[in-house]
Amino acid sequence: MQSTNGNFYGTTSSGGSEGGYGTIFSLSVGLGPFVKTQTTSGKAGAAVKILGTDLTGTTSVTFNGTPAAFTVVRPSEIAATVPAGATTGTVQVATPNGTLSSNVPFRVP
Repeated sequence: MQSTNGNFYGTTSSGGSEGGYGTIFSLSVGLGPFVKTQTTSGKAGAAVKILGTDLTGTTSVTFNGTPAAFTVVRPSEIAATVPAGATTGTVQVATPNGTLSSNVPFRVP
């Protein structure tokens, strides 16, 4: 599976150095970090969880360019509300380390 930090993580069912019971691994192929919405669609006013890495200090959240009300719940989670006037497109989160975009467009019906 791909983590929001851009790396891939997985397990094997055999092999490894401890008796052949498998191993846990990570793979970095140079992909950048992103955010993931817990649901991929919602109407204006809907609550949406946004998951990511190092979200502390977030200064803005937008739904396809429309600013949204949000609260940083923990370093890996933001609670946001789909704003009135939002349209289908990318969710962007501005953090002190740069702007992160959603890996899947958020659909506003």
